[in-house]
Amino acid sequence: MPSNDSEKQSSGDFQDIDLATFHEKHAGRLVIDPAEAKVEFGVEAAARLKLSADGTKVLWPQPTDSSLDPQNWSDFQKTLHLIIITLASIVPDFDSGIGIAAIFALAREYNTTPGVINNLTSNWSIFLLGWGGVFAVMVVRRYGRLPVLFWSQVLALAFLIGATFAPNLRTFAAMRCLTAFFGTAPQVTGLYVITDLYPFHLQARKLNIWTMGFIVSPFLSPFACGFLVAKQNWRWSYGLGCFYSILVVLLIAFFMKETMYDRTVRPIPEPPTGGLRVRIESLIGITGYKMAKYRLSWKQAIWSPFDVVWRPHIIGLLVFEGIFFGFSIGINVTTVVFLGEAPPIGFSLSPIAIAGMYGTPIVSVLLGELIGRFTNDWIMNYSIKKNRGVFEAESRLWACYIALPLCICGFLVIGASFQKHLSLGAVVMGWGIAELSVMINTVAVYAYLNDAFPKHQGEISALINLARVLGGFSVAYFQVPWAAKKGALQTYGVEAAIVVGFFLLIVPPMQIMGRQLRERYSII
Repeated sequence: MPSNDSEKQSSGDFQDIDLATFHEKHAGRLVIDPAEAKVEFGVEAAARLKLSADGTKVLWPQPTDSSLDPQNWSDFQKTLHLIIITLASIVPDFDSGIGIAAIFALAREYNTTPGVINNLTSNWSIFLLGWGGVFAVMVVRRYGRLPVLFWSQVLALAFLIGATFAPNLRTFAAMRCLTAFFGTAPQVTGLYVITDLYPFHLQARKLNIWTMGFIVSPFLSPFACGFLVAKQNWRWSYGLGCFYSILVVLLIAFFMKETMYDRTVRPIPEPPTGGLRVRIESLIGITGYKMAKYRLSWKQAIWSPFDVVWRPHIIGLLVFEGIFFGFSIGINVTTVVFLGEAPPIGFSLSPIAIAGMYGTPIVSVLLGELIGRFTNDWIMNYSIKKNRGVFEAESRLWACYIALPLCICGFLVIGASFQKHLSLGAVVMGWGIAELSVMINTVAVYAYLNDAFPKHQGEISALINLARVLGGFSVAYFQVPWAAKKGALQTYGVEAAIVVGFFLLIVPPMQIMGRQLRERYSII
């Protein structure tokens, strides 16, 4: 406990601190308990801090007194925006996953093999999902969340319509790739929107919901469209994707508002217009264009992802998450082959049966959301209590220890199921456990990096998205041939071992050295 003199000194120092940027300049370490705030900042200074409704937590970022501040919006407005951004985050991988359901029908349509369809369309569209996010965040930093979200989904919808009516394989492949590149923006803007709307102590819970959206999305389309393709022309499956994208575009247009609030600028700028006009201008980008003078220059916006990626407390976790998530992408892309091919490689299931099997990871991800919601809150509250009211970001990574044994179990079970042709129940269990582990691990990585880089949520999202894509888009090239030659148990067993190796090399050292790395390499 500091003396009164030091307490007064802390209070005097605190008077000069900008509350709008305090949480950013102390990245990964936040005073959450109001009692500890009195100790660290002094009684007089701590009295200025705004607290949660129950008075138990200091709010970071500190809300302003303006009704324009998204932190001050009603719970209904916040929930509505969270639902819409989650529905939008489903679009990119949902559209990409339609090709999985239609893979055999596409091969017949264009007189080729499922392998060619996978390599030419599915894998390259997955690859571009990552790079689209990097470019999207550069525009977001200049013009705001809403116009980038709106126009990206309009363009993605246009190209998806092009894929629906593509007359040949070359056109179809181009349309699928362009759909992926432009459609991925919600997987970048989502973390921005959550941190714009919610204070620190609620962010991991809301992040869990948004993450669930894009993790479950590649399974929704094979599940829903698989039944459709079995009975109708494959183009109807892409038509279903178009209808869903139209719904998302309409929700964005009619119900979303710009959540970017330039709280670090003094005085805080306000939109130049109001009412319906500002809603329309914000949606199409006119307001963002006018407000750009208060934000990063183009040079800074373009350089920002590169300035973040080399930091030692992010690069290792990007590699780990890329490998972990990447192998799960491989499972999603190649499971349809294992289930549909004739023995000895596969189970020779009908399209309807394969579509039904894709209900497995959907249920698993939903369970992961429930587990993660309570687990992450418990870890956060325990960490705050253990550290006498102070939160340290590295505690987020304890959830990775829960995910790891689930990954090992799931990968080994699904590998043994494919190799030894065990019951479909074994496939369901292995696949479900594997996806459960991915959900838990991904939320932990997002939460940690969000805490460690509070000024760069978009860059964090884009880099994680790119990492998982780079880790997974190529898996389909080698997974099936490797399993056919050496057995699926060896294939999935080696992949699980690789995940374990990277975990041991990265996660425990990060928990030990993370605080020193944050203090030395964080971006102020």
